[in-house]
Amino acid sequence: MAIHPLEWAQLASCRGSEGSLFFSPDTSERKEDRIEREQLAKKICSGCCVRGECLEAALMRHEPHGIWGGLNENERRGLVGN
Repeated sequence: MAIHPLEWAQLASCRGSEGSLFFSPDTSERKEDRIEREQLAKKICSGCCVRGECLEAALMRHEPHGIWGGLNENERRGLVGN
């Protein structure tokens, strides 16, 4: 399916979801809270029809924060070897 840049966002499963699931609220987030929050966000991503486009966009932008395409910032860095 050919989708123009950013049109994929209109189809994203996270659209309308609580944004705080996908981004850390602050630097003092406890590890246990981060893990739980990321698991909930990744569950939403797991069934998303535009997960690949989302991940690709985050990788192209070198997105430093949040869950994109089902991966957090450390997982994305691992994909590109940084």
